[in-house]
Amino acid sequence: MNTNVCPTDGRDSLGALIGMVRGEIVRAIESDLAAQGADLKFTQFHMLKRLAMLGPMSASELARAVDLDGGAMTRQLDQLETKGYLRRQPHEQDRRALRIELTEAGEALWRHLHESNVATLERAQRSLSAEERERLHDYLERVLTSLREKD
Repeated sequence: MNTNVCPTDGRDSLGALIGMVRGEIVRAIESDLAAQGADLKFTQFHMLKRLAMLGPMSASELARAVDLDGGAMTRQLDQLETKGYLRRQPHEQDRRALRIELTEAGEALWRHLHESNVATLERAQRSLSAEERERLHDYLERVLTSLREKD
């Protein structure tokens, strides 16, 4: 009896391959963070990166940007706030909402970690030519757009 639910050509599926690549990137970044003495996990690093790149945002916007649910986001925000890397500020237009922003310490940490992050992503792509890197980026953006489109 054949137990293969989905026969393949012996290659990993797109989903499995993307998952494995993400896992390796996470491990490499966490290893670099530890080597630099940064007491952060990947998710916290990703939150700092999003705030550094996109600027202040609401907790729900940040949660979407790093793919966290509300409870997990609150715990991560609490930890990063305790470490002094971000703060919750009242929203300018909505008194009920808060904006999350980096503190000076958070900005300094991001500047310190940024080069390491770039080097890790460069290492991940070292076997690709400049043209292949562009194509890979384009393909992944198109896949993401397709998945986000509503039928």
